[in-house]
Amino acid sequence: MTMKDREFTLGLVLAGGLARRMGGGDKPMRVIAGRSMMARVIDRIAPQCDALVLNANGDTTRFAVFGLPVVADSITDFPGPLAGVLAGLDWTAQHRPDIRWMLSAPGDCPFLPRDLAASLHRARSDEDAELAVAASAGQTHPVVGLWDVALRHDLRHALMNEQLRQVSRFMARYRLAKVDWPTAPLDPFFNANTADDLIEAERLALLDDKG
Repeated sequence: MTMKDREFTLGLVLAGGLARRMGGGDKPMRVIAGRSMMARVIDRIAPQCDALVLNANGDTTRFAVFGLPVVADSITDFPGPLAGVLAGLDWTAQHRPDIRWMLSAPGDCPFLPRDLAASLHRARSDEDAELAVAASAGQTHPVVGLWDVALRHDLRHALMNEQLRQVSRFMARYRLAKVDWPTAPLDPFFNANTADDLIEAERLALLDDKG
């Protein structure tokens, strides 16, 4: 898919992860190889999208360094990623009605593919799917997905009236395309959840930066 004929896409970085197993704080702001995971995610996603927003709750000034809009969950007391996805879809519909598609990604996946948006769009188009999701090493990564903004109404109903919480369960209701990525030299969907993961992320970052 060339830049000329690609679909307009908004990128949503889910920045709400708490580093409970790392001593607290915003997990995406943890530094690996001299740069925060959030900065690395933004660098990967921004060139692939026409606009970029962050989803986070609480004081938005902690992300001011990135100079991006920060949108909070519209459904209170729901800490899951689906609420963040809904917030991003609603923001897109309100502020960028020219954009039909939204790419979501977590803020603690610093090695995301540089062809993520293009590959998901291609699979969605080829398979006439309504959603597309990334996968690697035999595992899907539901939070790394391509969403039709028009699905926000269905998602709001599922969250508020059905108390649905799992991203994969919501996605399963629609025609879903899946794209597998290789895991060599590293898994592009590696995410850091523990202190040991941060050590591994340091090693992978040095490998990734050389590549």
